[in-house]
Amino acid sequence: MHYLITGGAGFIGSHLAEKLLSERHTITVIDDLCTGSIQNIEYLKSKRGFHYIIDSIFNRPLLAELIDDCDAVFHLAASVGVRLIVESPVRTIENNVKGTEWVLEFANKKKKKVLVASTSEVYGKSRKIPFSENDDLVMGPTHKGRWSYACSKAIDEFLALAYWKERRLPVVIVRLFNTVGPRQTGRYGMVLPNFVRAALAGQPVTVFGDGTQSRCFCHVSDTVGALAQLIEHPKAVGEIFNVGSEEEITIGELAHLVKLLTRSPSDIQYVPYDEAYEEGFEDMHRRVPDISRIKELLNFRTTYNTHQTIQSVINYFAAPAKPRRAIKVPAVSEVRV
Repeated sequence: MHYLITGGAGFIGSHLAEKLLSERHTITVIDDLCTGSIQNIEYLKSKRGFHYIIDSIFNRPLLAELIDDCDAVFHLAASVGVRLIVESPVRTIENNVKGTEWVLEFANKKKKKVLVASTSEVYGKSRKIPFSENDDLVMGPTHKGRWSYACSKAIDEFLALAYWKERRLPVVIVRLFNTVGPRQTGRYGMVLPNFVRAALAGQPVTVFGDGTQSRCFCHVSDTVGALAQLIEHPKAVGEIFNVGSEEEITIGELAHLVKLLTRSPSDIQYVPYDEAYEEGFEDMHRRVPDISRIKELLNFRTTYNTHQTIQSVINYFAAPAKPRRAIKVPAVSEVRV
């Protein structure tokens, strides 16, 4: 199979490309490096069957050509990270909604299957735990930019399912819960890499809020394994799947565990949400997935527990830095193969 991965130089996208290449598929990645990094795919350049393009999915002629040339699409390109969402709501909404609209439009012309990466954020402020795919979505008010990301991704889901129901475009929707692992930078507020880097540097580990909010952290290798299976399974078409770990931990406990595993002298500091983001910032108190649907279809099980997942991130940041040659970001004509 020849897969197109939008946002393929991002954290999850680059791991997915590596997974698919190991299964002897051919891959084309398109990424504008807005939140992705050329370093994430540098090691893949020499691998047979890997092609990459540094450009935006808003280059309509290029996107149309790439979708025509592939067998199926993993649509991962999106604005991500709480800080980016709060600071750039216009960019968040436009990138997510318009990007998905164009991918679906071009895929529909040749009926190319599309896996749309959505998010646990769409559950909003729901208090029903664990979150199930058929649950109601409870969004916050529109004057709080915090919820623009959740709403934009919910629109992506509505649009994808409309293409399936009305035009029979095969789509699969995946709601990703907190995915972590090597190569995640924390640049836009991802909590675990920020905790680990601070602890290794002996700097304060900063917890936003009171630390009682909880999350379930899924190792990226488990996440991309699920994505690779879902896009190939005929019974996944037209369905929504939660993908994540069921092992819950509070953010305060996470900070202490990172400090313990890194043997760090760092202090743990608590910063109110209003100071960290914006006045009146709201967050989900708990975010726990019901993964019974994907278990039933794929017999999905996570292979990393929380301790192992954290340790993999620590190992990545603690590893001696390898000398890096200067990297020239190529023009499109130099990388299209």
